[in-house]
Amino acid sequence: MTETRLDSRPRVPPNQVVTQKFPVMTAGTPATAGIEEWTLVLDGDVESPVTLDWAAFNSLPQQDFTADIHCVTRWSKLDTRWRGVSLQVLADLVRPKTGSDYVQARADGNYTANLRLRDLVSDKAFVATGFDGKPLTLDHGGPARLVVPDLYFWKSAKWLRGLHFSPFDYKGYWEKLGYHNYGDPWLEQRYRG
Repeated sequence: MTETRLDSRPRVPPNQVVTQKFPVMTAGTPATAGIEEWTLVLDGDVESPVTLDWAAFNSLPQQDFTADIHCVTRWSKLDTRWRGVSLQVLADLVRPKTGSDYVQARADGNYTANLRLRDLVSDKAFVATGFDGKPLTLDHGGPARLVVPDLYFWKSAKWLRGLHFSPFDYKGYWEKLGYHNYGDPWLEQRYRG
C-alpha cells in the first residue's frame, strides 16, 4: 500500500526508493566552521540585514519538525526528525523588501543553492542544527544546514553560512552544472530540459 499525504500526493515521489539509511552525499569536503567561528549572514534586499553568531542564532525560537526527504540520486528517507529555526522566523527578522522573491543559500566550500522565497516561508523550510535528537553531525552539514523537504535535497545546502534575499534568481552550484532550476521531486525535475 502506498502512503499518501494530506494533499493526496503519494509520500514517495516517482522512481524513488525508500531507505532506512541516511546516505552522505556532498559536492566536496570543504573546510567548515565549528560553532565558535560559525556565523549566518542574512543579507541582500532586506530591511534589516544581520549576521548571527552561534549564540544569537540559538536564541531564536527553535522547533522540532519531521519531514520526508528525497535525493536526486533516487533515494528517499521518510520521517526524518530535525530541530532548528524556521525560515519564517529568519525572514521576519530581516524583512525582505517587496519583490525580493528569491533566496540564494550560501555554504562553506562556495556551494550555493537557489530557491524561491515562497517555498521557504510558512514553516516550509528550516535551518537545522539537530537531527534525530542529537547535534547535526559534520558529514550531514553540521553545525547548521538548510532543510527544504518539498524539493530535491540538493537544495538543502549543507554547512550553511548565509541566506541572500534578492529579486534575482541567481543559479546555484548544481543548477549551473545542468540540474533543474526548481527541483520538484514529484515532477522528477532532476535536470534542465
